[in-house]
Amino acid sequence: MPLQALLADVHPAWYAAGGEAGFDPQLVARARSSALGQRLLLRALPPSVMDGLLAPRPGGSPHLSTQRRWPRERVLALVRDLGVLACAPVIRAEVRREPVRWLRKVLGNSYLLALDRTVWDGRVDRAVQARLSSEWEALVADPRFLSDPALLGALLDRRGDAELRAWAARRNRPLADWTLLMRGIEADCATHLPEKAVLRVASHHENHDEDAA
Repeated sequence: MPLQALLADVHPAWYAAGGEAGFDPQLVARARSSALGQRLLLRALPPSVMDGLLAPRPGGSPHLSTQRRWPRERVLALVRDLGVLACAPVIRAEVRREPVRWLRKVLGNSYLLALDRTVWDGRVDRAVQARLSSEWEALVADPRFLSDPALLGALLDRRGDAELRAWAARRNRPLADWTLLMRGIEADCATHLPEKAVLRVASHHENHDEDAA
């Protein structure tokens, strides 16, 4: 049952990449419900990803502890907040009335994270600022920007996913692998958040339930 729960959150793209034609989605669903099927699905996943997540460690199963500590909803929330923080330089610089109003509405409390200089001062070099500004202006210029929150969400999630995986690859390998399996096969984009800023946001999400208890 634990492996079944873990495999349920693996992005279908990983199984599609398992061969020339990939696995049929219905076959994957059936395989998740049997011990033999689960083993076959695990073998279809890249060893480079699974080695860190399933590496044996004293005292328990690391893949189970990682999944329990970082359920899908928590990882997605962390990815979104890191995306907001990564875009803080352009979010703070945005002064046009409609985009600002829209950002406050769509981001909610996360908008305050982008403005919070105690988490990160938002300083980046010229090359990073130019890259972020170009990406941001292209987003705002899209006619659908003010009506389709998914456009903004896609940008934030892409940046947040890259920041989380880059940080976790150094500090928490199982989390990096777990995040990659859930998010699917995506091209990496450049990262720029300081390690302390990522750690602060990640710790907040990791300890959220404990703080609320």
